[in-house]
Formats: sequence, structure tokens, C-alpha cells
Amino acid sequence: MAESSAGLQRLAPFVLGRARRGVVGSSRYAQRLRTAVLEAARDPQRQPVLISGEPGLEKDNLAALVHYGSADRRRLLVRLDASDLQGSSLNLLNELGSNTLLVSGMDRLDDEVQQRLIAMAHGEAPEFQGRVLFTSEAAIPALDGLVRTIRVPPLRVRRTDLGDWLRYQLRLQSPGLGWSQPPALSDSVVRRLQNHDFANNLRELEAMVDRALRQARQQSQGKLPPLLPEEVFWTEEKSRRTRFDVWRWKPQLREWMRAPALWNTLLFGLVSWLFVAVNLALWLGPQERAANPMLTLFWAWWWPLILLSYPLVGRLWCSICPFMVWGQIAQRITPWRKRSWPHGDLDRWGAPALAAGFAAILLWEEVWNLEDTAWLSSCLLLLITAGAVISSTVFEKRFWCRYLCPIGGMNGLFAKLSILELRAEAGTCSGSCSSYACFKGGPADGEGLASEGCPLGTHPAHLSDNRNCVLCMTCTQACPNRSVQLRLRPPAADLQRTMQAPNGERGLILVLAGGICLHHWQRLLGWLPLAPSSLHEGPLLARLSFAVLALALPAAIGLWLNRRWLYAGLPLLWALLLARHLPIGMAEAGTVFPHGWPQWSADPHVIGFCQTLVVGIGWIGAAILSRRLLDLDSRAWVMGSMVLLLVSFSGRWLVAL
Repeated sequence: MAESSAGLQRLAPFVLGRARRGVVGSSRYAQRLRTAVLEAARDPQRQPVLISGEPGLEKDNLAALVHYGSADRRRLLVRLDASDLQGSSLNLLNELGSNTLLVSGMDRLDDEVQQRLIAMAHGEAPEFQGRVLFTSEAAIPALDGLVRTIRVPPLRVRRTDLGDWLRYQLRLQSPGLGWSQPPALSDSVVRRLQNHDFANNLRELEAMVDRALRQARQQSQGKLPPLLPEEVFWTEEKSRRTRFDVWRWKPQLREWMRAPALWNTLLFGLVSWLFVAVNLALWLGPQERAANPMLTLFWAWWWPLILLSYPLVGRLWCSICPFMVWGQIAQRITPWRKRSWPHGDLDRWGAPALAAGFAAILLWEEVWNLEDTAWLSSCLLLLITAGAVISSTVFEKRFWCRYLCPIGGMNGLFAKLSILELRAEAGTCSGSCSSYACFKGGPADGEGLASEGCPLGTHPAHLSDNRNCVLCMTCTQACPNRSVQLRLRPPAADLQRTMQAPNGERGLILVLAGGICLHHWQRLLGWLPLAPSSLHEGPLLARLSFAVLALALPAAIGLWLNRRWLYAGLPLLWALLLARHLPIGMAEAGTVFPHGWPQWSADPHVIGFCQTLVVGIGWIGAAILSRRLLDLDSRAWVMGSMVLLLVSFSGRWLVAL
């Protein structure tokens, strides 16, 4: 049956091109895998094939090898996963014709869809004459005896292939760094890496080689090193010496923090209804901040305290965030199956979306005077909650928290400064665990409790920074091997030369800096002849124009700076944001108590001293980070520190009372 042009157009985004690579290695496991792929490709009966194995084993690539090595190589290879096989998207199956279908993640599909795909694989669907290839990370009883099975051994089993894989990755990735040939690799490095258990298999190996090459390039100032240094592979091992496991010190604290009863009571019994009460008070109570304790609670308590918490506990607020609590409630009560997260690099567009969302909030806050208008502040809270609820009813887990929440984006950015981290031991995870319940979810297993997996979809052993950890303790609850650790560490340990930050994250940094300029716009732009007397009154166009101009001032300078300079200035940005909110916090936080209770308000001189102290701490942190992140000699570092000091003085003048 000939495929229609409209059908081919619908399939085009899902077409998988040629295979990335063949089977690398010479071990008996590699030879056996190579033979199995070849036999499946040459199968005259075109049997359906199931390729199973752990995450990170490039099972889709092996499926491409089967297809493009077969007589059907001139046909299209269409890849669909669980998110593509839901609702109306199932109609894509009717457009396949005689092309080959690759079902990625067969184990994540519901029984009804699985049965339809099995029927297609065995020729029971008249509209489909192609071949079906499946990939899976878990056993699928429904496919037993119905398909040709290729089991992909994990990398820790194929340790003798590691040298071949390493040298292949070096040849593959070196041209991207400007090297015409890869650096040499000593046998001692290979032997040492053979003792490492790769929890995420080939994906982890590829990331490790990329990190090692970039670090070696920095050390050699861009020149090709004759021999790749051994130490570039072991940055994580070195950093572990500076960590302190809190739960090893206080084991009972671990049991208390992982207790589901604690989190259910806190989230669904307290936080959810407290949020409702706060919004009712904002709508029904007095609209001025001086007369509405809830409005004062929001602006004078919440904002300063959440900023103070970042260097201590990172994204802990996100674990008790009322926005996502109501998102989880909506997710549980809606009966339909939630979609998997979309394809592609979500961080590539998620970070700019966060920056744009935060910019809109800042403009709304200043132009419409949210700090002194109770119902508008409630509208802001409800709007963010609506985003969390809608995302939770469409997508699984916390899609909103990871990619779209503006508050979550700020929390993730400043969580890099935290002295606390939640991580897992990679060796324990890869050597003792095969369920990966910490991020995939699953039933109870030994000490591990039943869970839905990490709400942000990350494995605690693969976290490179605190941005994607909300300290919800789900991984701790699910882990049966006590691999997860709550560790103290040096401040800003995530900010290293080898870090891989989202491309759009610097936009969020500049927007946050712009928020300080926006709040104090009169000191920067009030001298201009067309400047309005206030952003709260007068023609809207003039107010918005000056607000946008003030918000964009840091971007006009920051877009020309190296990204690492922006990250080096992150402690200073945190300090200036805290200094900007200290006046309202220290002056009004003590006024929320009922009449007859003690009332307090800090003296303006005390507030000014605290602002100066905070900005000074931020400058010291920025100067230290610039030494760590930037390749500067002593003279250049001193000059850079003086520039940061000038920015600190300017910021302190800007946020002064």
C-alpha cells in the first residue's frame, strides 16, 4: 500500500536516520551482540525484534543497525515512544504503511497499546505491512515467545571493551574541540576506569569523556596534550573528600526525613490548606500591606527568608511549594494517563522561557504595585498555581517545576550556592540495583518504599548540580540499598570550570539583575526628561517603556560578558537581591503579629549595616569564584576582583534606603 504524502509528512518528525555507530569492542559479549544484530537484520521472515537492556545502552541505535542492515533499508525507520502513542497520536500507526516501526520504551506503554502493537507486529493489522522493532528496559511477559530477543549487556559486564570505547569516543569528540587527532590514552587510565561501575552505561561514558577532554583542553590552554592526564577523569572522586554525610552522623535523621507520613501530613494536610487561607485573606481582607498581615507575610517574610535559604538548603522550598502541591492533587484526581515529557533538549527552550516568565512577573510587580495590592499578589500566586496544575494534568511528574516555573528557575539557579546536596553512590547503584526505582518509580523492594520516582526525572547518582534536585526525599524513600546520601559540602561546589549549564540560563541571571534595577529605577533613570514620576500612576505606555528599559540595563552589558563571569558573579547577585528585600523584611516582618503581641521593626541604620554586610559577603564569594571559574593569572584576578568590588559598591548604592 502506497503511503500518502500527508501521512509521510506526519511521520517526518519521527523518522530515525542512519545508525550512529556499529557495535564497538572485541569481547565475546560484543561479538555475540554483533552476531545477534546481524542475524536479526538478515532474518528472511522479518520477525519482530525486542532489544532489551539497562538505560544508556543505545538500544535505538542497535535497532537502526537491524533496520539499515536488512532488505528493508530503503524503507523509513519511524521511532515512536510512550509520549507519541497516546490519545489522538495513536493515529500515527495508521500512516506507517510498509515502513519499519521502532517502539522505544515498550515497557512504559499501557496494556491496550501493547496489544495493538503486538497485533501489528504479527501481521494482524491490514493497514500495516512493515516490520516492528521494540526496545525495553524491563521484561515484557506479553512478548515472550513472540519476538526475536536481543539482550544488550551493560558496560560493567563488558569491561574488556572499555579501552575500545574510550578510544572511539576520543576520536569522535576531539574534532569538536579543534583537535585534528585525539590525545593518547594510557593503559593505566583504562585499567582504573575498568574498576568504575557505569550506572548510565554508554551515556555516562560519553559524558565522562566529554568532561575529561574539556578539562584537559583548559589545562593545556587549547593545545593538544600528548597524553590525556589521568586526573581529568576523577574530579568527582576528589570532591568527595570534602563532603560530610549527615545521615551517617545521625542515622535516625534519615528515617525521620524519609517517612511518607511526614511529607503527606506536611504537604496535603498543612501546606495545601494554608495556601488557600492565605489567598482568601488576600482577596477578602484589606488591600494595603500595612493593614493586611498576609500581604506582609508574603513580601516581608517569604521573599527574604527564601533568599536566605539558598546558600543553606538549596531548593528545599520546592519540596513544600504549594503551587506544586495543588499540581500533584490535580494529577492524582484526573483519571487520564499523563504524557511523557516532550522530545528534544528541553533546557534549550526551558531556560529562556523561565527568563521571560520572570521578566513578566517583575514588570507586573513594579508597574501594577503588587507589593501594596493584596488581590493582585494573590493573582500572581494563583497564576503560577494554574501553570503547575495544567502542566500536571497533561504531563507526568513535575514538568512545570523542572522547566517552566519562574520561581523554580530562580531556586535552581541559586541552589548551586548551597552547602547541602543529595547524591547517590554511583558504584552502589550500578553494582547493587537493577530497578532504578529512585527515578523511574516502582513497588516496594526491601527497605525501599513504593514510589512514583523522582518528580524531576533525575537519577541522584547522575546529578551534576543542585538545579534538578528539590530535596523531596523520594529517591531516599525508594532506594533499597541506602545509596542516597545527604551531604554537607563547600559553598558553590556546583560552580566548576567543567560544569555544563543550560544555554539560556544566563538570560535568567540578567533578568534577576534587571529586577534590582527595575525596583530602583528612579536612581538610574529618574533624571531623564521624559521619565514618569512613578511607575504606578500615569500613562501606561510611558511607565512600561521605562520599566522595560530599567529591566534591560544589565542585559545590555551582560550579553557581552563571558558566561563564566556571570556565574562568578552569582554570589554577588544573590547578595544584592537579599539586600533589596531586607528593608521591607527587617522593617515590617515584626508587624504581622496580632494586636497585643510583641511588635518590632529594625532601625534604618541596622538595616543599612546588614545590607552592607550581605553585599560584602557576596563580593568575597564572587572574587573566590572568579578564581575558580576563570583562567586568570594573579594580576588579572586582582583586576577582576576590583571590577567586582566596583559593581558591589554600585549595587550597595542602588539598594540603599
